[in-house]
Amino acid sequence: MSFVIQTALCCYNVKPFELKNAGATYQRLVNKVFETLIGKTIEVYVDDMITKSVKETDHVQDLEETFKLLRTYVMKLNPKKCTFRVRSGKFLGYMIYQRGIEAKSNKIRAILQMQSPTTVKDVHKLMGCIAALGKFMSRSTDKCLPFFKVLKRKMPFEWDDEAEKNPSKT
Repeated sequence: MSFVIQTALCCYNVKPFELKNAGATYQRLVNKVFETLIGKTIEVYVDDMITKSVKETDHVQDLEETFKLLRTYVMKLNPKKCTFRVRSGKFLGYMIYQRGIEAKSNKIRAILQMQSPTTVKDVHKLMGCIAALGKFMSRSTDKCLPFFKVLKRKMPFEWDDEAEKNPSKT
């Protein structure tokens, strides 16, 4: 990334994340750098990455591939944020285990303990929380149908009995 001043062309050595679209630009960069590994042995979201392996014996080789790409593109890791040989942990708000990905229990609890919405904005907030956990819910759109109906109405906001029902029972 560079910019021009009257007497010179200046370039950043490190990408400043305060700039507009810096996150999106960086995401495109890491998608391009790791495109051969994403979904197979690595997951990357902006500056968070995880190298994963099906077999423990393959993990060192998978890490070597990741480090090789990092060296090739002169990218550096912050050693304070690196953790190795972890069988489970938090990643992007989810819990990662050997058997797969699970939603964090505090996120589920937050939805269950929410008060009934009193405004359209509250319904949008509830639906956003449910959408974030949608991959962990079977038929989540069917369960949200009463919420869509509340939003579709042209009359003043009304949270009815159908919307109040526990979505897991619908």
